[in-house]
Amino acid sequence: MLFSTLVVAIVAVLLLGLPLGALTYQQVNNANIDQLQREAEIIGTEVDTQLMREGRVDAAYFAKVYPQRHIQITPSGSSTVVTGGWEYDPHASDAPAALNATVVSASGASISVWRDTRGVREEIISAWLGIASLSLLAIGVAVGLAILQARRLTLPLVDLAAAAERLGSGFISPWGHRYGIPEADAVAEVLDRSAERIASLISTERHFATDASHQLRTPLTALSMRLEEIIAEADKPDVVREEGEAALAQTERLVDIVESLLGRARRTQNPKLEPVAIDDVIEQFMEEWRPVFTQAGRKIQLAGQPGLTAMTVPTDLAQILATLVENAFKHGAGTVTVRRVETGQSVRIEVSDEGEGIPEDLVPRIFEREVTSGNGTGLGLALARHIAESEGARVEFIQSKPTTFALFLPPGRATLARTTGPA
Repeated sequence: MLFSTLVVAIVAVLLLGLPLGALTYQQVNNANIDQLQREAEIIGTEVDTQLMREGRVDAAYFAKVYPQRHIQITPSGSSTVVTGGWEYDPHASDAPAALNATVVSASGASISVWRDTRGVREEIISAWLGIASLSLLAIGVAVGLAILQARRLTLPLVDLAAAAERLGSGFISPWGHRYGIPEADAVAEVLDRSAERIASLISTERHFATDASHQLRTPLTALSMRLEEIIAEADKPDVVREEGEAALAQTERLVDIVESLLGRARRTQNPKLEPVAIDDVIEQFMEEWRPVFTQAGRKIQLAGQPGLTAMTVPTDLAQILATLVENAFKHGAGTVTVRRVETGQSVRIEVSDEGEGIPEDLVPRIFEREVTSGNGTGLGLALARHIAESEGARVEFIQSKPTTFALFLPPGRATLARTTGPA
């Protein structure tokens, strides 16, 4: 840009400066010739006056008045009078260049005036120096503007390169810089959107990893216990078969959980709700958790209204309940109660324990990721709420003492029929 601007400025100066210089030379030269012509006419008038009054030409007078001129006066019928303050021989071969003007007065006297061209040359050179100075100033201004414009264009490019390098180095927050240049701002906008998309992808992958590890712990624990039972009862074929079937069920549950988590991580699967008899899911779930509570010297019990139906996904319902029960098992105390309640507008499943409750300062943030009141991961409740919201349900903290969480599910057809009666 600097080179191009410099070339354009020089070409423009040459295209304007050279004709201007020639025009200046011609105007200065013509102006001096016109001035010399007027001087010759004035001298002619004075010569006529002197001839009429004195009958002769006063050479001393003209030498005094015109010290830088060479004047030759030839009256009609008389000899030539040479005067002026400048010694000059126009007929000499080595005579310097001079300007000349010749006139004939009213009395017929011929007057020729010469002047040295050095003053004219100095005047022309001075004018040319002025033009050159202005030309250099114009070139300097053009280069200065080019530098400013180049910096205005290159600094955004440098900043965008830094933003791209920053994005490539793993800093995925949007840069947010704008430059007032539409093209640069468009590139910056694309980089910011790319940073947001990359951040979203990384967050999704990170959440999938943490959610998967959290959700798979309970089924793996239950599976380990079933396998321990099989080993302990190896001499009882019926027990081994029963425990083997339970272990196989846990394995299938693991597969369902992984598929569900992958579907959410890829955002390519929408939950397909169906009427689910929640007693079947809860009883299977209670059967899986009862050995864990028994081993810890605690109880888990089922209460409330049986025979309810809700619109949900069985695997998701089991995951949400597992999270709520695990939360009560880890952070609560005493008996954990799973209660089913029909409200007419929804089916509510409550999970409560007999512990000391949740600290008041954590209640507003209990569903945020990585917020925990103990040594947990702080992921379970956030994941449970996310799973519930993905299928139109919700998980709420409804009571501190005893600590009670509730899952609100859309009622199924059977529950609606009991609530509204026959059509």
